[in-house]
Amino acid sequence: MTVYDRFVPASRLAWPAAAWLLASALGSAGLAIIAPDDLVRAGLSATAAAFGLACLVLVVHQKIRMWSTAKSLKHMALLVEHDITPCLVTDLQGTILQANRVASRTFKIAPERMLRDIVGEHVVDPSGLIHRVQSAALVEGIGSEKIVLKDRHLRLVAHQLGPTALMWRLELVLARDDPMTATKITYPSMTVGRGGTVLWMNAAARDLAGGRVRVVEDLITDPPLRPGQTHRVRSHGEAQEFTINVHPAGLGREEVVFVPNIQPSDTAPDDMGFEALPVPLLKVTPRGEISKANRCARDLLHADDGSTHSLADLMEGLGRAIPDWLADAASGKGLGRSEFLRLTRPDKEVFVQVTLARVVEDGEVLLVAVLNDATELKSLEAQFVQSQKMQAIGQLAGGVAHDFNNLLTAISGHCDLLLLRHDQGDPDYGDLVQIHQNANRAAALVGQLLAFSRKQTLRPERLELRDILSDLTHLLNRLVGEKTALDLRQASGLPPIRADKRQLEQVILNLVVNARDAMTKGGTIRIETSERVLHKPMQHGRARVPEGAYVVVQVKDDGVGIAPDKLEKVFEPFYTTKRTGEGTGLGLSTVYGIVKQTGGFIFVDSTLGKGSVFTVMFPVCDDPVIEEPVLPDPPRAAPARFGEGVVLLVEDEAPVRAFASRALAHRGFRVIEASTAEDALDLLKDADLKVDVFVTDVVMPGLDGPSWVRKARKMRPDVPVVFMSGYAEDVFKSQGARIEASAFLAKPFSLTELTSIVNQQLATLPAPTPGAETHP
Repeated sequence: MTVYDRFVPASRLAWPAAAWLLASALGSAGLAIIAPDDLVRAGLSATAAAFGLACLVLVVHQKIRMWSTAKSLKHMALLVEHDITPCLVTDLQGTILQANRVASRTFKIAPERMLRDIVGEHVVDPSGLIHRVQSAALVEGIGSEKIVLKDRHLRLVAHQLGPTALMWRLELVLARDDPMTATKITYPSMTVGRGGTVLWMNAAARDLAGGRVRVVEDLITDPPLRPGQTHRVRSHGEAQEFTINVHPAGLGREEVVFVPNIQPSDTAPDDMGFEALPVPLLKVTPRGEISKANRCARDLLHADDGSTHSLADLMEGLGRAIPDWLADAASGKGLGRSEFLRLTRPDKEVFVQVTLARVVEDGEVLLVAVLNDATELKSLEAQFVQSQKMQAIGQLAGGVAHDFNNLLTAISGHCDLLLLRHDQGDPDYGDLVQIHQNANRAAALVGQLLAFSRKQTLRPERLELRDILSDLTHLLNRLVGEKTALDLRQASGLPPIRADKRQLEQVILNLVVNARDAMTKGGTIRIETSERVLHKPMQHGRARVPEGAYVVVQVKDDGVGIAPDKLEKVFEPFYTTKRTGEGTGLGLSTVYGIVKQTGGFIFVDSTLGKGSVFTVMFPVCDDPVIEEPVLPDPPRAAPARFGEGVVLLVEDEAPVRAFASRALAHRGFRVIEASTAEDALDLLKDADLKVDVFVTDVVMPGLDGPSWVRKARKMRPDVPVVFMSGYAEDVFKSQGARIEASAFLAKPFSLTELTSIVNQQLATLPAPTPGAETHP
């Protein structure tokens, strides 16, 4: 019994027969129902049962045969799962049912993909080729045809797996005239017209025929011409066997290629197209030695063709030794898992995703490594990790700044209260001034934290960068000292930018100070400005600058430079290369936060021993200039009942509340304190309680400042409010729509700032009507 006897299907009439049996069973059952005689009814019922049982047996039998066939096909596919040649199982219509590992990876097999789509990637007429090979396979059990392509050969082989399925092998082999081979062979070929007339012959065909011929049949001894079959060809008085392949060439013409059946003995061995595959591939021994690398792999690894390398010399990044990883793969462990490694290329950073497969060649176990360039993926991953880290640090910095501002408000506020009771002749006056100055220095440090976390209050305006730098020149010259020179080179006609003037000046000052500190022996700091228009997005490191017009400021120094491994950390907070006590590590992080909050970009390029270049790019301001009419200053209204108002102070921090209460009381205000928003709302339920202004913190446990003020405004709609916060004003605004008749006071604040803003809010109240009733 041959292998095909196992796949003999049930008769083509199996399903119609089952349908006929079912119909007969139903018909007999129907007749039995209407039969008048009991004996006839019993006979018809027995007949219906027999027909139904026969139908059931036939259906079950057919299902078992189908299941057995499907299982057999699956087993046949498993036989070639690890074959190094792409193998496919299809039905007679060409739908791909199974694909081995090599075929799935090479042709990217998708569900319901057709065989003609795969073959059509290589030949012009895939349907004709598949039909010829399939017809031969259905008749003889196997069909084969070899096609000569431009740079390789395609051998298509079909094995019959019963009358319902075929096993296909697609063998792609480098052509013998490929420049990779030692011997260049050009096969005889000719172009034939519609009538079979030879229109063109190459030199090898003319040499084979001994000159030009009129038709192809003049060359072969066994006409007619049968494409894909072997023919004997007359050549110089001798008969040689050739496989003749015919390919459509368009406009009714065909290309006829003569492939000799006996190849020259000095031709290179068949490598299944390993060298020409467009996928980086390596053959590696279990010890890590690279025995073979195709062209794509050599380009990716930046390795020469003739040099021998170990995989450990070209890659790094695994937590364990690469030879141990390869030894496990050679024993069959972890073959389905990809690993990400970094190449040790000297020119650039490249990451690869490596997948290993185990093969056996000539009794020796080898590993085939499939490489994928994962540099862009790792770059995106690093950008995401960096973004997450900076976001977390920014949130931490904002929270720390808020808490510090509350502490500094209490420290500097109580210091102000003490200074009111001491004059300059007092022995303690100098100590109080030192406390006050250091509290201000701490407040400036907290301001840098807010700048890094991008939670500071910016007041952007239309600015001319040339004017800003010109005004700063005198101060910058004093900052750099005598050993360092300042060279300012400004381009003419720079467009305006939109930024906060005070923060922009801080960016320039910090960059110049950073450049000065990098040049311990002195030198020249160059500040250059220019305009740059990007017609397409620019990639700089991990940052992507969108297209558009920018004003560029570059600060260059001749200092010691920054090591490559530290370049990515210079903008992180508290990171500094200076000695303890010489820097806080917040200078460049502050610059980074200000530039990003302004909508700009900042980059650093540095070479050890040669200096650094900090480049800042600000978008050009395209907003039209609006000339506002000059109006005379309105007459200032006298503060309403200055020193006589009633203030409802809501603050959850007891030290801050104590200072604010004493400061306001010192100026003559009557202060009502509440530690929570809920307590304040309870106090306001007393209709007899008169309140002239609310002074409240923004962030509190329970109801926040804006929320409780909105509720209070329903009872007291005309009471102005002063919001206090250790966060920036933008954070307060983001919590809801702006509340009318409100002012913002940033912590830490002084006694004078607090009483002044409360006085301003009281001035917005309407003057009392003479004779009106007032509450005590």
